[in-house]
Amino acid sequence: MSRRKLLSKGKPIKSLVVGLNKKAGRNNQGRITAFHRGGGHKRRYRLVDFTRNSLCGTVHSIEYDPNRSAYIAAVKTNEGFSYILAPEGLVVGDEVLSGDNADIKLGHTLQLKNIPVGTFIHNVEICQGKGGQLIRSAGCRGQLLQKNEKNSLIRLPSGVQHVVESESHATLGAVSNSEHANRILGKAGRSRWLSRRPVVRGVAMNPVDHPHGGGEGKTSGGRPSVTPWGRPTKGQKTRNKKKNRKKF
Repeated sequence: MSRRKLLSKGKPIKSLVVGLNKKAGRNNQGRITAFHRGGGHKRRYRLVDFTRNSLCGTVHSIEYDPNRSAYIAAVKTNEGFSYILAPEGLVVGDEVLSGDNADIKLGHTLQLKNIPVGTFIHNVEICQGKGGQLIRSAGCRGQLLQKNEKNSLIRLPSGVQHVVESESHATLGAVSNSEHANRILGKAGRSRWLSRRPVVRGVAMNPVDHPHGGGEGKTSGGRPSVTPWGRPTKGQKTRNKKKNRKKF
């Protein structure tokens, strides 16, 4: 049975939902930085608790979230309800704990110093108390490789090894909806529902519009692949290696 059939059919919890304005790929200055975005279905943002320092409750439902690739779980606590990222294998009725008293169990959140080496984790904090920022996409999981009193070394889904503080929190298990990578959109309209607009090839443009444009007949560009502004693409490394990166 597909995991999607086990999702809740009801509406999201009203107190944990806020309106969401469409950005169409624009940054806080109003400039388009992510091209070919716009339109799409109207969404409401689910307030997901990525911090989870003192969460204690029982899973009430597993729900679809249009704002992310993973599923979310509604957890019922003494204070009310809270949304969290649903780990793979979490079901309705499971207990979810956070803090030093939590066991080494799927869905529980602990500090890295209290997690055994070799454990698969997700929703990892970069800085203590800031909330999980790493390993939050569908089907992803990291692994705790080494740790000491100050820092911990984790392997990200990309294979890159990253150093974070041992006081930082992480959730046990892998992120839900591992089938997300296998989905087939099926038609152009479904991309439009997801706010993805058509992409025009550079070789189909005129020289005034793109470095690959122009030429007699159909050409393949005539130069290494570049962006519309002439910067190399397809294989060009873009990562900025900061000099002050932590060393284990």
